[in-house]
Amino acid sequence: MNTELARELSSLREAGLYRIMRTIDSSPAKTITVNGESFLNLSSNNYLGLATHPRVKAAACAAIERYGTGGTSSRLVAGTLDLHVQLEEKLAALKRAEAALVFPSGFQTNTGILSTLLSEGDCLIMDRLNHASLWDGAKLSKARVFVYAHRDMSALEKVLQRTKHYRRKLIVTDSVFSMDGDCAPLMDIVSLAQRYGALTMIDEAHATGVFGEHGGGLAEQCGVEGKIDIVMGTLSKALGSQGAFVCGSKEFINYLVNRCRSFIYTTALSPASTGAALAALEVVRDEPNRRIKLLELSMRLRSALHTAGFDPLASQSQIVPCKVGPLNNTLKLSEYLFAHHIFAPAIRPPTVPEGECRLRFSLTSDHDENDVALLLNCIKNKGEEPHA
Repeated sequence: MNTELARELSSLREAGLYRIMRTIDSSPAKTITVNGESFLNLSSNNYLGLATHPRVKAAACAAIERYGTGGTSSRLVAGTLDLHVQLEEKLAALKRAEAALVFPSGFQTNTGILSTLLSEGDCLIMDRLNHASLWDGAKLSKARVFVYAHRDMSALEKVLQRTKHYRRKLIVTDSVFSMDGDCAPLMDIVSLAQRYGALTMIDEAHATGVFGEHGGGLAEQCGVEGKIDIVMGTLSKALGSQGAFVCGSKEFINYLVNRCRSFIYTTALSPASTGAALAALEVVRDEPNRRIKLLELSMRLRSALHTAGFDPLASQSQIVPCKVGPLNNTLKLSEYLFAHHIFAPAIRPPTVPEGECRLRFSLTSDHDENDVALLLNCIKNKGEEPHA
């Protein structure tokens, strides 16, 4: 087996697809330390800077002092803390849902929901660029999977017209797409779902805390709260903690508690992560300027990249891609930035399709205009080099 694995790894290296992990020995702030050197971090999902917020850190420490360090057990055995219940109540309120359920990770949440809710005789209707966890959940569900072109509502309607005989049909989409930074047309999706009798699910991993008047996500911003059947989100991005959640009707949440294997057979979310997430929700409520600043700065970066001749695709969020295209060119640009102390790893297949390699700049509310200027100057200088 080892020889076969070595051959496969060698093939990845030859194709430029071999990955390594760079070790960071500092907090996940806008400036990080790698191998003892300081780097501007443009690859973090710590969108609101809450992973280092004093209130969030203090809440994590307080939770450890009272409850200890680990979840210790499944939620259905001895793992449910009053902290979990409080967090679920606040998440349901944020999303204006009847109930919520917390999971240890976003991947577990998405695979668990789809594999529990759907089976043979059902169908799942997916945006082509949905997150990998949704695709893996689709495989586990055994439902018939239909795919529509990215954000294409005409294509979605054509699929819906073919699904009348399925017992249960579910439209699933990211709300903010993690690699392109664009947004799903939620109002149109809800309208089509109602017209054709389909259920809806959105993944708000990259929208929760960032969009909406109260940080409720893209559904809040689009005015479709309460019109989407299942709303998933994470605690590990804008909320600066760890874990994930799903919101929906009380019946749906109770169904997951009783049937969802990725919830039933896993240890509960740790007290520290739970306490941190509770405090983060308070900061989201109390400090709206964090998300306002973040989205304004992102808009400026998109505009500046476009003006400088780079392609930020159709980004509408704090995720700002810089499409390069060829793999080797993308790797060289990433390495150039790293040599100039800017941390922005290349995004390549299978995360993105062949020929669509890019750098994925993800801003946080801790970044400022000087950081954007530094990045742009570095990219421009690389582009002006001979044979760049």
